[in-house]
Amino acid sequence: MTDKAAPTPGIASPSADGVSAQTRTMLWILLIVYIFNFLDRQIVNILAEPIKADLGLSDTQLGLLAGPAFAVFYALLGIPIARYADKDGTNRVRLIALALTIWSAMTAVCGLAQNFVQLLFARIGVGVGEAGCTPAAHSLIADSVTPEKRSSAIAFYGLGVPIGSLLGLIIGGIVNDLYGWRIALMLVGAPGLLLALVVLFVMREPRHSRTVEAAATAAAVTPLSTGEAMREIFASRAFVYILIASSVVAFLGYGKALWTISFFIRSHGLSTTEAGLSMAVVLGLAGVFGTWLGGKVADKFGPRDKKHILTLPAYGMALAAPVLFLGYHMDNWVVAVALLIVPTILNSAYYGPAYGCVQGLVRPQARAVAASIMLFGQNLIGLGFGPFLFGVLSDALAPTYGQESVRYVLYGAAWLGLIPAFFFWRASLRLGRELKSG
Repeated sequence: MTDKAAPTPGIASPSADGVSAQTRTMLWILLIVYIFNFLDRQIVNILAEPIKADLGLSDTQLGLLAGPAFAVFYALLGIPIARYADKDGTNRVRLIALALTIWSAMTAVCGLAQNFVQLLFARIGVGVGEAGCTPAAHSLIADSVTPEKRSSAIAFYGLGVPIGSLLGLIIGGIVNDLYGWRIALMLVGAPGLLLALVVLFVMREPRHSRTVEAAATAAAVTPLSTGEAMREIFASRAFVYILIASSVVAFLGYGKALWTISFFIRSHGLSTTEAGLSMAVVLGLAGVFGTWLGGKVADKFGPRDKKHILTLPAYGMALAAPVLFLGYHMDNWVVAVALLIVPTILNSAYYGPAYGCVQGLVRPQARAVAASIMLFGQNLIGLGFGPFLFGVLSDALAPTYGQESVRYVLYGAAWLGLIPAFFFWRASLRLGRELKSG
């Protein structure tokens, strides 16, 4: 395998830090798109309790809405859409604009649901739309920046996770208390339709900006079949370890994102606004800092020794586990929130390093598929089963612990963070042999 993953020729000249103005514009727009992606996806977390009361749902049904209803279709559609994005003739900008239109419209439709089944199908629609976003976005980023900047660039895009979650918590909590959960869903869905027009008319597909020589070179590269791409991806032991680690991170992260809010409402007596604002500090601001820090540390120390790209995720998650447990154990909610800040920073630092490594472990013809497999694991295992199984366990423990059942589920979740720490460490040991130079 001699193909090298250089930035796409023909784009605007880079500035002193190696990133062109055109690429900066693309990164900012993609960040905003990803903010809407997570805002629309995660707002259900802060609205879970009022939705449950209004529609008469169980914790298991809440977990199903927050998890499998979205994740199964997201995960299953992600790989074929990514395969399409990897084709040299595909316009990834148009693909992202279409995906944004679909998920934004379906988020607004969620606010019209009158029962569990209607809300279930609307959430499925959100998952169908969002499946077209991140694999294409990662492929665009990897084509537009140098390998030395890849972790930071993907981490910048990944800031959409904590920022979108933060805005979802704040907007969802406040709007729900003022106007109800239905208006909250409609309010966050509608602006995405306008953003889709911005994507379509402002962003440019770098494949269309190639010089004649670059286009000829791209045409000469032998395309990979789906089977060949899969074999190349899974031949990397580092990729497999990163996939396992990231899937467990997502399982725990999505589960905690939903049920930590319910924990503060049930066990500490907070309102949806109070819980939303409190969790915004933890899941939002701390997550933003952690995601940014992970990318910066990886790009700073990775060139010295490639294993250090994943050092912070590995050791950080191990350190986070006992502090997270202590936070869930506290009876004073202010102290509890404060204790969740550092673990959130450490658990958020993996995004840029992990996805940056994935883009460097395969050739350009398999990049979107590699990202989609990561997302498949994170969403099917993480989002698909995290909130759902947390809810099932909460219902199972309720006869014994009552309102405190969620606290005991979160106790276990805190210590399970040692699992991804171990697999990130194992992956780090293989990066020197497996990462490609381009």
